[in-house]
Amino acid sequence: MFTILTHFGIYLQWLRQVFHKPEKWSMYWRETLRQMNSIGIGSLVIVGIISIFIGAVTAVQFAYQMQESIIPRYYVGYIVRDMTIIELAPTFSCMLLAGKVGSNLAAELGGMRQKEHIDAMEIMGVNTAAYLVQPKIIAALFVVPMLVCVGAFISVIGGYIAVVPTGWFSHAEYIRGLRSFFEPYNVWMMFVKAFVFAFILTTVSCYQGYFVKGGSIELGDASTRAVVYSNILILSADYVIAMLMT
Repeated sequence: MFTILTHFGIYLQWLRQVFHKPEKWSMYWRETLRQMNSIGIGSLVIVGIISIFIGAVTAVQFAYQMQESIIPRYYVGYIVRDMTIIELAPTFSCMLLAGKVGSNLAAELGGMRQKEHIDAMEIMGVNTAAYLVQPKIIAALFVVPMLVCVGAFISVIGGYIAVVPTGWFSHAEYIRGLRSFFEPYNVWMMFVKAFVFAFILTTVSCYQGYFVKGGSIELGDASTRAVVYSNILILSADYVIAMLMT
């Protein structure tokens, strides 16, 4: 427990350094754009692949449960839409990004720490916490909600592909379900989750890499911790947000 509190205190102090005013805006802007491309474009394909299967599996499983039930058939589109928007798209996408992006951020900063690049920059008077981490956080806060939105859209398409061409449901039934009982508040909840999860996965991963000590084994351990801790905190935050917003 003492170790957890110690790391949490260091984490908060480190965040204060991260969000200091940039020394040179143009350098931060270029780095932010590079990170947006790396996180967003680099993750678009894998998010699309997992999203289409999430929607397909959700539709198939619900169709299976609807057999010989009194539930209206068009509910399949309604369930796929709301399950995707409220829970599956933000949570699964960000857990995937914690594994792909988070481990990469931890390894990048950890490698710089081991090669003493960070120490050299600090000797030159550079606020390394801000310069190396702040653009990553800002880029993730912009790009990850966009990825989640795209993932939700693709999941709905995946559900359509799984049950309409196969003959389980008609086009009209699925589309009617998509249009039924829509609550714009659910979309707002999705973006809140995506924003919070993006902050968690970037800050936790960068923290693990920034303070890594030792050699290649310790760097590997830091990357692993970045993914594990990010996923645990994402699931915890998911529960808290669900309790507060529903």
